[in-house]
Amino acid sequence: MASSRKPAAAKLQEHVHQALIGYLETGRRLCLALSGGVDSVALLDILDGFRRTLDFSLSAVHVHHHLSPHADAWAAFCVRLCAARDIPLHVARVRVRRRRELGPEAAAREARYRVLLAQPADYVVLAHHLDDQVETVFLNLLRGSGVRGLAGMPAVRKAGGPRLLRPLITVPRAVILAYAKQRQLSWVEDESNRDTRLLRNFLRRNVLPLIESRFPAYREAVLRASEHLAEADSLLDELGALDLARHGRDGRLEVAGLAALSAPRAKNLLRVFFQAQGAPMPDAARLHEMWRQLLSAAADARIEIPWGDFVLRRYRGQAWVENRRPLPSQEWRQAWHGESRLKLPELGCVLECERTLGAGLSSRMVENHALELRLRRGGERLRPDCRGPRRSLKNLLQEAGVPPWLRTRLPLLWSGDTLVAVPGIGVDCGWQAAPNEVGLALRVGPL
Repeated sequence: MASSRKPAAAKLQEHVHQALIGYLETGRRLCLALSGGVDSVALLDILDGFRRTLDFSLSAVHVHHHLSPHADAWAAFCVRLCAARDIPLHVARVRVRRRRELGPEAAAREARYRVLLAQPADYVVLAHHLDDQVETVFLNLLRGSGVRGLAGMPAVRKAGGPRLLRPLITVPRAVILAYAKQRQLSWVEDESNRDTRLLRNFLRRNVLPLIESRFPAYREAVLRASEHLAEADSLLDELGALDLARHGRDGRLEVAGLAALSAPRAKNLLRVFFQAQGAPMPDAARLHEMWRQLLSAAADARIEIPWGDFVLRRYRGQAWVENRRPLPSQEWRQAWHGESRLKLPELGCVLECERTLGAGLSSRMVENHALELRLRRGGERLRPDCRGPRRSLKNLLQEAGVPPWLRTRLPLLWSGDTLVAVPGIGVDCGWQAAPNEVGLALRVGPL
């Protein structure tokens, strides 16, 4: 049954059971995205039956978009449904931000996924089915998507939070509807599903039925094609990971290594690099322009290409991707008590501390003084070499190759009016660990 492309309604539970045991370990926390429609209600019914035998906890989340006059009624229905089954439910109320680059469907989806990926769960379970998958592949084809888009939605995916799990992704909508009727389940109907001004609904109601009249097995054919493309996408990821290991280091990419690759392979490396930095995928035209500028601009040219909340820069032969978060005021301060890892979200970084012997910041001095982190204001001086004079921090940062845009975000360690240490640059002479003394090496890493 697990390998069946089109399970009968009576065997839908077995199909989901096989999908779950293929991914779940015991004791996992599952959270179902519950819209109140037939697909998610049917999946709730199936998961409810397995949560004890498969030893997982089950909760649900309903995203209230405020887009329909019936939205309150749908939320109330989900509350009653979960209460009757003793399933914890969180109703998340969101306001869909209308943005010029996003249509209403995409804006609602973005708001919904922000909620889903914030759930305290190991897996967020989605009720996407085979018809959804086929529609997604067609939509991405019409948008000119690449291999990843045409691979459709994976059955399971890491998403920067809980994993996304789609146990119904190979099940046709008709099978789910038959199951819900057989189980005498109740559900709500979203009136927007009839609005053919929305492209997905236009495909579902006007285009795909016509295709089915000539190609009755088109769903299974599209599924096979998407699976082939998913394998190709996986191979591209593996190749990109190999190239990144060779040409990338500490969140940076060597432009010379990028230039040594063919154009398709170099662009694939850029995609993997962006993904590793948590940045969104640019469209094909933007990606081509990024590749072109990185390779063709003069060596001393200042490259700065923004997209979304991120920016691509080049400095001293290396490509950098940064989140364009605003800087805190220069009055920003943060106490430091020798923590091995201190998150600094205002600066977009983490201060890391590693114990050493006879080098770095004196642990004895740290224990006996109040220390705090501050931002650079200009004019700071440091004496990292006890044999030399006190030097300007500006010159030290330039010599170390710290890019200009990072110098304003670098946390400096102070004791009163004394600059004690600068991560990645050095420790002031009077604060350095003595031979055979435990020292602390400071560095700044990504969040």
